[in-house]
Amino acid sequence: MTTTALVTGGSGFVAAQVVRRLLEDKQIVHATVRSLANKSKCHYLLEMQKEFPGQLELFEADLLVTGSFDAAMKGCTIVHHVASPFLLPEQIKDGQSQLVTPALEGTRNVLESVNKNQDITRVVMTSTIGAIFGDYIDVYSMKDRILSEDYFNTSSSVTNNPYHYSKVIAEQEAWKISKAQNRWSLVCINPGMVLGPSSAGNSDSGSLFLLDEMLKGYFFYGMPDLSLATVDVREVAQAHLAAAEKLAAHGRYILCDVDMASFVQISRILRKFHNRPYLLPRHQIPNWIVRLLGPLFGLSQSYMSAHLGVRFKSDNRRSVQELGIIYRPLEETLQDHYKSWVEHKNT
Repeated sequence: MTTTALVTGGSGFVAAQVVRRLLEDKQIVHATVRSLANKSKCHYLLEMQKEFPGQLELFEADLLVTGSFDAAMKGCTIVHHVASPFLLPEQIKDGQSQLVTPALEGTRNVLESVNKNQDITRVVMTSTIGAIFGDYIDVYSMKDRILSEDYFNTSSSVTNNPYHYSKVIAEQEAWKISKAQNRWSLVCINPGMVLGPSSAGNSDSGSLFLLDEMLKGYFFYGMPDLSLATVDVREVAQAHLAAAEKLAAHGRYILCDVDMASFVQISRILRKFHNRPYLLPRHQIPNWIVRLLGPLFGLSQSYMSAHLGVRFKSDNRRSVQELGIIYRPLEETLQDHYKSWVEHKNT
């Protein structure tokens, strides 16, 4: 039986992968974008319409407009709510208007439409591990210092890590709305730092360029002792499909490798296929130097205390055991991420 699924924010880094996986799975897909007139943003989706004739229909929808998702949701039984702004810290000028309001109001508007559509049985929402913790040091307060789905971020605010704040309040609002009814069920996917190839072809959300400054050689002299909990975008898309298909799927699913990767580790891997490997850092900068010079680069002492040298393990067992996720090697993810980065830089 063919399923019809809605994917919000269809032109985004993660959402475009979800759309492709659904189409490859022979499903009918409704995808929303902010403006169909923006051909550069919609280019990849338009190409997929040609590749999968009759399977993909595009709709305009705005996270901040009530009822905006009603038309796109007609005929759907599954909703993949992926749309939510992601910006790098240096891109954030006003956390409330750029991140918090779109994330919260967007979630409310999408789920209001779900409540009006009697055919919807499941909503799968992209959250983040940032909805579980605010600063890395927060994980040290969790059982065995292991990141677990049992916790919610309580340390972020609109001025302190507004991206994590926007995600935790949006997710908590989704759970509140879900628990107020019993027709449809909610599953949340909580990925770490999403890396890998970009299907969207024009991702300006920041996702594809997370490693941009490193790849450009800005840190050839060395990197601070900072680490990332990483996941491949293709695993996130697979988790979305599995969470929609498996009736027993429930709650939240951490999506990232068990062990974090330091920026120096990431650099060592990237050196294997970067066309100018000498641009990439070989060494880790001693913490005392980072603490001394960090404020000149906008790093507060409190931020450095909460992140510098802090590493934790993530409990991803539920994603493996219940969703069947098989995590590919980080080297494969980084190689494909780099290939996409080069392609986008050359276009």
